[in-house]
Amino acid sequence: MKNSEKVKKTVIILLLSLVCVIAVSAAALAAANAVCAKLCENFIGSLDAVEYESRITPAADSDGCFTFTTDGELKVMQLTDIHIGGGLFSRKKDLMALNAAAAMISEEKPDLVIVTGDIAFPSPNKSGTLNNKTPAVLFADLMEQLGVYWAPVFGNHDTESYSYYSREDIGGIYSDRDRYPHSLFCAGPEEIDGCGNYIIKVKNTEGEITQCFVLMDSHSYAKKTAEVSGGYDNVHENQIDWYESELKRLEAENNGKTPPSLMFFHIPTPEFQTAWDEYQKNGETDSENVEYVYGTLREDVCCSQFNSGLFERALETGSTKAIFCGHDHVNNFYIKYKGIGLVYSYSIDYLAYSGISEYGAQRGCTVITVKPDGSFECRLENYYQDKYQPAMPKESVLMSEYK
Repeated sequence: MKNSEKVKKTVIILLLSLVCVIAVSAAALAAANAVCAKLCENFIGSLDAVEYESRITPAADSDGCFTFTTDGELKVMQLTDIHIGGGLFSRKKDLMALNAAAAMISEEKPDLVIVTGDIAFPSPNKSGTLNNKTPAVLFADLMEQLGVYWAPVFGNHDTESYSYYSREDIGGIYSDRDRYPHSLFCAGPEEIDGCGNYIIKVKNTEGEITQCFVLMDSHSYAKKTAEVSGGYDNVHENQIDWYESELKRLEAENNGKTPPSLMFFHIPTPEFQTAWDEYQKNGETDSENVEYVYGTLREDVCCSQFNSGLFERALETGSTKAIFCGHDHVNNFYIKYKGIGLVYSYSIDYLAYSGISEYGAQRGCTVITVKPDGSFECRLENYYQDKYQPAMPKESVLMSEYK
């Protein structure tokens, strides 16, 4: 009995010691994460606000969304997959990502930055934290420091199942106009799926809607059903119904004229793969359905196994001229498929893909110039150009396959 009691006491002492070690380690890691976040905040605080020769300031609509009014061009920058970890392990790469975003925004001076998801990447093994609020706040603080209007949608990594905060929590941060008056994020209608389904309008001084940006939540991961075995999610059917009804509402507001629109969300639709496959099948030449504009595919399109029909509904409306996505960090093509542009942006990611911090040719942004007649032009801009004054020399970040 005495030996048995000693064994029990020893086990209890060992367990308590293990708990204490874990608690102390967790506290130390949390403190280190907080210090690293502070270092990032100090860097953000050192940046100058972007100086504009003339500024287009959006006005809030009655529904809480925003409208830009101009008779000239509107310059939009698409950023995607920034992947800020927000922890001890990712400190250096977080600073690199913040610096890249700030450098491009400061140089291009866009009227609006649209971020197509994955601002955050709080993966414990790569960042050292599960706290997805820290990356969200860091990027929001960056945009406020720069004084540039911006509008985000959510990606799959922004609110993982293991993350501390939900989409609604992070959306509440982005919607705080007192703290972030340059954020144009809107949570959108409560009765439809997702968080962050909203429209930003562009009007001329006569009140005509010359363009609208449709931003939607493409969710994260699909549930296993009889139709799909999991994988990535997509824009849901009731969101598509909302999109169509909003276009009809805007048409009525626009004296019966359907306004052109550009769509932004994170996870590409299956048509991105279909269009590229058809382009390749035709020997990389245009066809009846496909018109190649620029770029390439370096990894398979990571889309949902289930096609919700968004692309076909967009065709039916006759309004949407292009769909802009992210998600696939090294894909950067622009192909017109059945008349609708399918556009990948350059990504920023230094953290998520293994070894991607050493890549260079895929890192940057897309600059979209919206014309007064509703047409648009877009171009890829690589971060490793002299005009952006990168922190690292070009030759140290370009792998041979990207040269």
